[in-house]
Amino acid sequence: MRILITNDDGIYSPGIAALAQIASRFGEVRVVAPDVEQSSMGHAVTHSRPLSYKTSPIKFEGIDAYRVNGTPADCVALGTHLWGHTDVVLSGINMGPNLGNSMWHSGTLAAAKQAVLLGIKGIALSTPVGKTEPDFKALEPFVAKTLELLLKDTELSLYNVNFPQQPTEIRWTRQSVRLYDGTIVPGMDPLGRKHYWFTVTPLEPAEEGTDRWAIDQGYVSITPLRLDLTDEKVLRKALEQPAIV
Repeated sequence: MRILITNDDGIYSPGIAALAQIASRFGEVRVVAPDVEQSSMGHAVTHSRPLSYKTSPIKFEGIDAYRVNGTPADCVALGTHLWGHTDVVLSGINMGPNLGNSMWHSGTLAAAKQAVLLGIKGIALSTPVGKTEPDFKALEPFVAKTLELLLKDTELSLYNVNFPQQPTEIRWTRQSVRLYDGTIVPGMDPLGRKHYWFTVTPLEPAEEGTDRWAIDQGYVSITPLRLDLTDEKVLRKALEQPAIV
């Protein structure tokens, strides 16, 4: 199995190093990641300038690794082109969760989505981060078990996986879709110039069975996703109406 690994935290992230070592148990691994952090980049792709790649300054034991001057989606497009046949793309392990509505702007998940757009299975993996870095060694057994479970699936599929800091078990979940309070926090830089931080706070508690709920309970959350955003309920209702003239 040929496994391409990327992220949105950049080539220097300890999360991608941890994932690469675990994934190497399942096949041949290559790392192609952004040269700088690209968090919350979403599914942006670079089309107004050429992309380039260089050997990673960070060494991955026994694994070829490269950095790209582009977005996570760029890394998947370029990485799969340069490497040839790729069986699966893993994105992560992201430093910070990608739950609920954050999926819409997640660069981590966008890389997995780009893989599926190219006809390749995509799996995004994330974990919360506090005042210290996540304990990737403690997460290792659950990451390995999750990969063993998902890599068995031979269908073209897209998964979003989140690991709590101290997992107890693995749960299948659905996306938590809840409104949130988008808050702009003003500040001042050392030169006296105004700047602003965008932050969000969920307005409602997570429903049982959702990804946010699972993480709150200490469960690994696996959410199967699809690229088709069609609202089937609205479409069925619209099709029952008289034809539009």
